[in-house]
Amino acid sequence: MLSLRYKEKTNAWPGFVDLFSNLVIILIFLLIVFLFLWTTTSIFNKNSGLRTVNQLRQTNAEQAALIQQMENDELEAKRLLLLARDEINSKESSVTDLSNAYETKLQELEKQTASLQTQVQELQENRNLTTKYEAQIAELEKQVNRQKTERTTLISQIDDLQKKLDAQAEMQLEVSTAEMEKLQFELATAKAEAAASQAEYITMSNQLNKALADKVAELNEMSKYQSAFYKAIKEALGNRTIMRPDGDRFIISSDILFPSGKYTLSSDGKKQLSAIAGAIKDFESKIDPSVKWIIRVDGHTDNKPVVPGTKGYTNNLQLSMLRASAVVDELAKNGVSRRRLVPSGFGDLHPIELGKDANTLQKNRRIELQLTNK
Repeated sequence: MLSLRYKEKTNAWPGFVDLFSNLVIILIFLLIVFLFLWTTTSIFNKNSGLRTVNQLRQTNAEQAALIQQMENDELEAKRLLLLARDEINSKESSVTDLSNAYETKLQELEKQTASLQTQVQELQENRNLTTKYEAQIAELEKQVNRQKTERTTLISQIDDLQKKLDAQAEMQLEVSTAEMEKLQFELATAKAEAAASQAEYITMSNQLNKALADKVAELNEMSKYQSAFYKAIKEALGNRTIMRPDGDRFIISSDILFPSGKYTLSSDGKKQLSAIAGAIKDFESKIDPSVKWIIRVDGHTDNKPVVPGTKGYTNNLQLSMLRASAVVDELAKNGVSRRRLVPSGFGDLHPIELGKDANTLQKNRRIELQLTNK
């Protein structure tokens, strides 16, 4: 920014006045010398001596007057110069004051300019924000218009759907009325049938209660025989650990009766079944002939998959059935009536315990004997 500065200078007027005075004095001195030389030269001219003296006197008088005039002019010039110097000093003081005032005003203007620049920058930023907000407002207006259009479309669709629903409701009402009449007819028919069935229900209920009572009595009697049957088998086996009771059944480990993965009885297995067969035959002679009883022989395996290519069976269900049949055949071979023996196989569907450790798998490989009625 342009900044003017006033530099204070040395006052040269007094020196100028002195120089002017000295020049005037030198000029007067030169004039006197010139007159003297001219006068001296003229005196020695005999023809013009007197005339020259008169001329010198006149010239001297004129020179004196001129010198006096010049002295007066010098004094007047000094006075005017002094007045001019005073006026210049006054002007210089005024200029200094004006310069100080200008500096102050200039600083104020610079501050105002900086403030205005800040305001201009803020206005520019505000203008940018205004432009941004105007763009956002325009976008929002577009969205509002689009939503208004969608709303109008939805209202139209809702009106159409409402008309369709009203028509469907009217049709359904007609259909429902017809169905209601049909249901009322069917209900009346069902009530009539229910009334007719009520007597039959009472008769059947009485018969069922009698059958249940007979069945309970039969089961109670069978429970008595089960205890005697398991007791007889336990006495026949003595302290052997190949079997163990579990509720209403006896469990025999398949590892004792069959080699691993086979359904042919081992020699030790045949011995164990021979002892069991003797206990069953002895018990058969003691049970009431009117009781219809059987011995279920259930085969169970672990959950290990069958090795592909195994001969005789392809899965655990077949293996369990083959083992149960082998036990039935051996018991029948030792004198137990075959009509009292029913083999069945369950594979790995009903494990005793869940797990994959060796002890759990061994427990799940088993043959179960259960005395029950037909």
